Amino acid sequence: MQVTLGRKGDYSVRAAIDVARYHGQRRRKAREIAATMDIPVRYIPQILANLVRAGLLKAVSGPDGGYTLSREPSEITLLEIVVGAEGPVELSACVLRGGPCDWERACPLHIPWTNAQHALSGELSKWTLESLSLTDQTIEAGNYELPPGIERHDQPDRLGIRD
Repeated sequence: MQVTLGRKGDYSVRAAIDVARYHGQRRRKAREIAATMDIPVRYIPQILANLVRAGLLKAVSGPDGGYTLSREPSEITLLEIVVGAEGPVELSACVLRGGPCDWERACPLHIPWTNAQHALSGELSKWTLESLSLTDQTIEAGNYELPPGIERHDQPDRLGIRD
């Protein structure tokens, strides 16, 4: 089984990391974010608008405008970004039977799958934009070492984006 972000989630995380790296220094223009984080220009307005609606970014219009974080990077979690982009991380359909998941027709996987979902949400809530942006900077500098027990996947660039 593979757990991945959808395109909106992927681009939203990239954009949020970029804005976090400049937090307290300057606003980031949409085109700068798109170019730096390899996000197609056609998607960036929608991605940034979703992050603004989710209360994670602030937008300022005009020649000196751009995007900033709405809170400190240490206060914004990866879970908030994923939920802001893709919606809640929740079990809404029965894993085995499809359709609505309710206790009258609960399947044998209901409890383990729900527990796994809660574990994923819990892990995503531990990671902040501050920790992600620092990790991104370390990877970019070529100084990042994976923790023991974590496998490297081929040779992705710093955000796992392949050319």
